[in-house]
Amino acid sequence: MDIYAIGDLHLSFANPKPMDIFGSHWTDHPEKIRAAWASMVKEDDVVLVPGDISWAMNLEEARPDLDYVAQLPGRKIMTRGNHDYWWATVSKVRKALPPSIEVLQNDSVRIGGLHIAAARGWDCPGSYHYSEHDRQIYEREIGRLRLSLDHAMSQGAERIWVMLHYPPTNEKHQSSGFLDVLHQYPVEKVVYGHLHGEEGHRAALEGVHGGIEYHLVACDYLQFAPRKLT
Repeated sequence: MDIYAIGDLHLSFANPKPMDIFGSHWTDHPEKIRAAWASMVKEDDVVLVPGDISWAMNLEEARPDLDYVAQLPGRKIMTRGNHDYWWATVSKVRKALPPSIEVLQNDSVRIGGLHIAAARGWDCPGSYHYSEHDRQIYEREIGRLRLSLDHAMSQGAERIWVMLHYPPTNEKHQSSGFLDVLHQYPVEKVVYGHLHGEEGHRAALEGVHGGIEYHLVACDYLQFAPRKLT
């Protein structure tokens, strides 16, 4: 079994929203993802999908997008992104999901000897996009990350990987509440998305920092192919 990650699929089969307005490299991006995914991922592999899965506004509209993901090989584990408006309550989402997809919210899942924890995250203080209006959400998301990690520890976790949608720091890679929490647990890797385009990709936190390995896995950063993590 191998573990892969790819985020920011930005699917919109029910109500198409062409992504090539963000650059010609986005043209036919669902087919690019499908081809790369099918050539790399086996049925017994796991794929982490850290948010911005669908542009849909409700679960019914998201169904074709979820079916697309379900038909791809592997066990898919998802968390919510800032554009996943279709994600109402986690209980409703779980009831609607095809069998090969799982979602995390304030909890974790075990894969062999590894636990996967997750949170959406938010813009961090010092970010170009951050204002004092963001503080309440930022602090709430730090709490949700801690809930997820505490859940993993309650299940006996000794090794943890974390999925975030937002990066855990600002563009200058300064200290944040997310980084503080991550370092209080046996976290080995963090995968995240959200950052797009040349400017966003330049701001990525990649590689090992403070003993934790970070990966930006937004699909355009990965050339629309899942990144192998194991």
